[in-house]
Amino acid sequence: MSHKERILHSILFELVALVLMTTLATLITGNDASKMAGLALFMSLIAMGWNYAYNFIYDKLFGADRINRTLAVRVAHGLGFELGMLVLTLPVLMWALQMDFWTVLIMDIGLVVFFVVYAIVFNWAYDVIRQRVFTRLPN
Repeated sequence: MSHKERILHSILFELVALVLMTTLATLITGNDASKMAGLALFMSLIAMGWNYAYNFIYDKLFGADRINRTLAVRVAHGLGFELGMLVLTLPVLMWALQMDFWTVLIMDIGLVVFFVVYAIVFNWAYDVIRQRVFTRLPN
């Protein structure tokens, strides 16, 4: 995957995640949607940087043949990404929501579970669509 495509991948991933995260955060916390949208946008910016770095390293370690990755490799990929996100975002969420460590940790674990599934589904769909688009392009 080229650097330009990796950036496109990250932006698409985060746009969909932004909508989902804002909606869920508003429902779960009861906070104002605009506050949750701002927090979700900041979290998305963190995630975009992490997404780029993590996937660059992951492709170097496990190869660039993304279409033939097994379910186990995809699950490991999603779990590793979300663990990194947990470490990066927990302090931000505690500060922004003014909640204690354990409350935010439980909320964040719930989001991690959701986003592990989301990451697997999104990346798998992206890879399949990408493969179909590139095989139809003229040489």
